[in-house]
Amino acid sequence: MPVSLSRRQVLLGGGSAVAVAGALGRGSRAAPAQVAPFAVPRSTEVDLVDHVLARCAFGASPGDRERVGGLGATTDAAVDRWIDQQLAPGEEEPDLRRSLARLDSLGQPLGELYEWKPGVLLRELSSAALLRAVASRWQLREVMVDFWSDHLNIDASKGECAWLKAADDREVIRGHALGRFRDLIAASALSPAMLWYLDGRTNRSANTSERPNENYARELLELHTLGADGGYTQTDVMEAARCLTGWTVRDRHRFRKGRVEFVPALHDDGEKHVLGRRILAGGGARDLEALLDVTTSHPATARHVAMRLCRRFIADAPPPGAVDAVARAFRTSDGDVPTTLRALLRTDAFRAPEARRIKLKRPFQLVVSALRATGARTDGGAPLLEALRSMGQAPFQYPTPEGAPDVAPAWTGTLLWRWRLAMRLAEGTVPGTSVDVAALAGRAGGLGGLAAHLLGRMPDPAERAALAASSRPMALLLASPAFQRC
Repeated sequence: MPVSLSRRQVLLGGGSAVAVAGALGRGSRAAPAQVAPFAVPRSTEVDLVDHVLARCAFGASPGDRERVGGLGATTDAAVDRWIDQQLAPGEEEPDLRRSLARLDSLGQPLGELYEWKPGVLLRELSSAALLRAVASRWQLREVMVDFWSDHLNIDASKGECAWLKAADDREVIRGHALGRFRDLIAASALSPAMLWYLDGRTNRSANTSERPNENYARELLELHTLGADGGYTQTDVMEAARCLTGWTVRDRHRFRKGRVEFVPALHDDGEKHVLGRRILAGGGARDLEALLDVTTSHPATARHVAMRLCRRFIADAPPPGAVDAVARAFRTSDGDVPTTLRALLRTDAFRAPEARRIKLKRPFQLVVSALRATGARTDGGAPLLEALRSMGQAPFQYPTPEGAPDVAPAWTGTLLWRWRLAMRLAEGTVPGTSVDVAALAGRAGGLGGLAAHLLGRMPDPAERAALAASSRPMALLLASPAFQRC
């Protein structure tokens, strides 16, 4: 005998998975009996656990709230324990490792990357970024990889970056995402991809008439360390460029392609003065280290990095007191990223209820959070990458050095594309990606539980009414204003 169930009953969480499937539309399947249910929010307000998963991870997957909440006797203790675990990551899940192993180019040595077609390298690198963000158990590391990829942005379309960005992602960004800031900047300064992207490879001073190329030096000061309002001058830019002369990278037409080397004959070995600090003549290659000592330890650098971190984790316009606290932790820890993050994530500004669900998700975060929240199975393939391109945030393709913006006004023009993707995910029309809506709803205890899971709280009366009236409730939830924010 068929089950009869009103939309109101489904919305309130009653009935079986089979009945929920009928309410959610054609093509859905009943949840397998062996798939366990998971806890969903029972409050009308976003709690701290969900807030942390929204900001320090790419959203909550089914079961994440229980796993985090079970780590301590109180919510604060559980969250602190989860953060500590995330800041000391271990190996990935075997399923993720197997998925990444199918992307053959990822582990290739630097020189052998030149044997690959640039389009294949970009596609595999981009798919890997998606797969890791969706499936990694070490979510905070993936969030910081995303953060540093913008902070030290490289557009893979420029010159030999097409071959070299894969190594930069692996050895610079991922290798130092949760390390020390100075080590990260030093690795980036001598990254073959960065030497190509910001023209460091052509920065030379073979004679007194040759003017150094200042491109990388300017971005080092303006974007990577002190910030645009950090107090440096044009003279500081030129003196920094002099420190960096002589560093180059072999191009693809030479033996040992992609190799970084220092050529003393192309270096300006005279005395320099950067940010009020004297760098003695005769330093040679050591001038780079002296420059990094000056720039990474400058008080303005602590402030600049703190501001960008607070903008990512707290608000588009974070409270000055929070920025001060994070900058202080950065300075006293000598730029230790885990120490700095712990200080940020313990500020009242981060944990306050009013800080929750106020940031508009950037396209990458939106796509990944939708895949995680729905328990999607995905190959991270071309259709998802094309959706990101249409929304203006295709991985490794942002055209200018400052990286993709982290404030809402930059992304409000993408709403139509977001809604289209929500519809396609809900209807199962994204090739390479599938969502078992019925199984997910069954595990959540019905459509009301599914809504609470996706929104991070119980739906309000207006949302409940809209869901009850909708023939596509999953698409409506994924396109809702509440899901668009973190």
